Amino acid sequence: MRLPGTESLEPGSSRSVADVGRVTLGTIARLAGVSVPTVSRVLNGRSHVSSATRERIQHLLDEHGYQARSPRAPVSTGLIQVIFPGIDSGWEMEQVRGMEAVAQDAGVGLVISALRQGPASPDRWRQWIGRGRIDGAILAATSGRDLLSGMLAGLDIPVVALDPGTRTGTELPTVGATNWSGALHATRHLIALGHRRIGMITGWKGLLCSRARLDGYRAALDETGLPQDPGLIAWGDFSYGAGLAAAQRLLDVDSPPTAIVASSDNIALGVIQAARLRGISVPGELSVTGFDDLPGSRWSSPPLTTVRQPLRDMGRLAARTVLRLARGKTLDAPARELSTQLIIRESTAPPPRRTRR
Repeated sequence: MRLPGTESLEPGSSRSVADVGRVTLGTIARLAGVSVPTVSRVLNGRSHVSSATRERIQHLLDEHGYQARSPRAPVSTGLIQVIFPGIDSGWEMEQVRGMEAVAQDAGVGLVISALRQGPASPDRWRQWIGRGRIDGAILAATSGRDLLSGMLAGLDIPVVALDPGTRTGTELPTVGATNWSGALHATRHLIALGHRRIGMITGWKGLLCSRARLDGYRAALDETGLPQDPGLIAWGDFSYGAGLAAAQRLLDVDSPPTAIVASSDNIALGVIQAARLRGISVPGELSVTGFDDLPGSRWSSPPLTTVRQPLRDMGRLAARTVLRLARGKTLDAPARELSTQLIIRESTAPPPRRTRR
C-alpha cells in the first residue's frame, strides 16, 4: 500500500513527504533504496550497516522529521497473521500448535490463512492488511512471496519467515531447521546398516529445504566413497502421491535400491505403499526413512524411521520473534536454525544378504 502522493518517490530522491501523509520506515526505506530492517538498524544504533548507507538513512530521517515509535509493551491490536501456502497436512498443524501456546501466554490471537496461488490473492491481502488489523505476520514455507513480504514491510509491519522456501536475504528474520544434517544422518544410518544402493526422493526443486536434504544425502555418500547414481534420485512434492509414483520409478531401474531416503513422512508412506503393491517387504527387502516425524509416523506400518523436525518449537520461536519485533525490540540473531534428530523405528534394517557387497 502506498501513501497518497508517494507513487513518484524514487530511491535517493530528496522530495519532501511531509505533506503526503505520515512518514513510515517504509517511506524512508524506499527513499534510501534499502530495506525496512536496515532503516530500523540505523534507528536502533545496530551494526552491519555501511557508513555511507547509515549516513544516507540518517539524513533522510532528519530531513523528513521521522519520529520513531516508542516500544509497544502490549501489542496494539493483539492479532498476528500466519500465512501458509496451503494447509494440507499435520506439518502445518504442528507448527500452529507451537504458535498457539505462545499466543495464549502473551494474550494475543492468531489469524491462520492459506494463500493459494491466484492473481487476486495479493490484492485481497493488501486491502485487509492495509486497514491496520494486525501487528505482524509469519510467512510459513514461503516461496515466491516476495510481493507479499515487501508489502508488509512497506506498511512497517514485522514479518518473520518460517521455514522459508527461497532465500530471503539477511534482512528478514527467519526460523528453520537443520535440513542438511538431518538428511546426512538418515543416509549415514542406512549406510551403517550395510546398504549401498540408496535412493533419494526429494521435494520441489526450487525449495531450499529440498536442495539441502539432497545435499545432505550426497554428502553421506561422498564421505563413504559410494558412487552417486543420478538414476536413484527422484523429485517429488512432499506428498504421498509423489512418493508412490517416484518409488515405482526407482524400483523399476535395472539395479533397484535396497533403501530410500524420503524428504518427508508423506513421501515415505507413499514409498511403503509402492513396495507393498509389488510384494516387497519393508524393511526386509527395502528400508525407508522419512523426514518430519509427524504424529502418525510412529503408528504407520511399519513404524517409520524418520528425521524429526522440531515443528512445534519452530512455531513457538517464530511467534516469539514476531511478538518481540511488534513490541519494538531488536533480535540477537535474525536467522535461527533448530536441530533435527534421527528417530530410528522399524522401517529400516540391514539389506537382504543377496544384495550385500
